[in-house]
Amino acid sequence: MIKPLFQNVLVMVNGTDASINAVRYAVLMSKLYRCRVSAVYVVDTATIKQLTLNRIFIEEESREYEASLEDNGRRYLAYVDELGKAKGVKIETELRRGAIWSEVVTAAEERKTDVILLGGNEGDVSDEKEIMSSSYRSVMLNARCSVLIVKERMIEQLYKLA
Repeated sequence: MIKPLFQNVLVMVNGTDASINAVRYAVLMSKLYRCRVSAVYVVDTATIKQLTLNRIFIEEESREYEASLEDNGRRYLAYVDELGKAKGVKIETELRRGAIWSEVVTAAEERKTDVILLGGNEGDVSDEKEIMSSSYRSVMLNARCSVLIVKERMIEQLYKLA
């Protein structure tokens, strides 16, 4: 017998609307396919460390920025939890620290994830998008499971109907 394609889904949350849409997509997948959903937010300490080494940040600024990212991560993960609960889906959330792509891939391996969902959007190119696309590229190249870029335009409406 063939096992279901999606038993464990991992969503990378980064605070963008696109990543929140990926969470909505994961909630719908859970309802349709009865799969487990996890969401991971990574405090990018690797980039912070690089900025400090290159003297763009001083030590105090690094600590403040890291604390700010951690607070944002907790807030986003709480929102993710609410999105799941609103539709009767339990989402396991985790805040991690390190290089974004590495932590996402490690979390996927630890959870025996079948698919990683990444939020995609068609917005303007910006510095933030460049950083994210680099992380996305690294996740796609290093993940041992499938990676899905979520670009479903009607996801908010579909989520509301679920």
